Amino acid sequence: MSKEQRTMIDAMLRQPRPEGPRSVEAIRAGFRAMMAKMIVPDGIRTVATTLGPRPALLVEPVDGARAGTILYFHGGGFVFGSPETALSLTGNLVAKTGCRAYSLDYRLAPEHPFPAAIEDTLSAYRALLDSGEDPSTIVFAGDSAGGGLTVTTCLAARDANLPLPAAIVAFSAGLDATRTGESMDTKAGIDPFFTRESLGRTGAMYLAGQDPHHPMLSPAVLADVTGFPPMLLQVGTNEVLLDDSTRMAARARAAGVDVVLDITADVPHVFQSFAGVLDEADEALDRAALFLAQHTESRRFV
Repeated sequence: MSKEQRTMIDAMLRQPRPEGPRSVEAIRAGFRAMMAKMIVPDGIRTVATTLGPRPALLVEPVDGARAGTILYFHGGGFVFGSPETALSLTGNLVAKTGCRAYSLDYRLAPEHPFPAAIEDTLSAYRALLDSGEDPSTIVFAGDSAGGGLTVTTCLAARDANLPLPAAIVAFSAGLDATRTGESMDTKAGIDPFFTRESLGRTGAMYLAGQDPHHPMLSPAVLADVTGFPPMLLQVGTNEVLLDDSTRMAARARAAGVDVVLDITADVPHVFQSFAGVLDEADEALDRAALFLAQHTESRRFV
């Protein structure tokens, strides 16, 4: 672990930003520019494809994929982000597991508010099943809003009487649109990325007037996750969204779900994106790859 690495990343994330509300396109462009600086590992190839009705990015090892498929949901507050902005994450998971990943380009708010994203992720999962994929070799993974989609897509799949995937891996998941976690206040100012106000702006675009007190919007406090597959929830202590993961883990544990809550000290939101720069990021991705190996039928990911 490197205090110097963590300090450098914190300073980078605290660089001055334009004052006042930004347009949606400006938010999207700024996020693309930031994520373009992340390190994508060697040994992978990407192919543009479709999954269900939506575009997707297929990420594969160049030397051939092993059994197993990661269905990945990118972050971005349901307003910004894409499979390309998440490539440091999907690329590292593919490189470390040897399996392929489909990173879904689901519809974004404000053009397509709730529940459009969940409709798209469920359609993508259904497309994998319809193609003959065994659910015991499919895992859901995602970061931030996409981490929340790993849970809500499981809820939607269960409601549709579909078999559930083998496992869930969620990085810094957004799991509570009510924003009632204590960390929303205790980590204010410590979090270099989010504020309650910034989350409120993008959250309002996704909600579009819907009540956040809905299991599909706030699963950490309202969802029944009985029967869910094993879950790995990774989060940093410097996040206002910390309690989204801690409360989701408690809720899963109470429902009898196999859950691992993996908290890393003094790191920011989706710190795993900094693989190759931050030691804790590489170590967390190693743990995620091991978790996937332990909870798939093939057990040949690593």
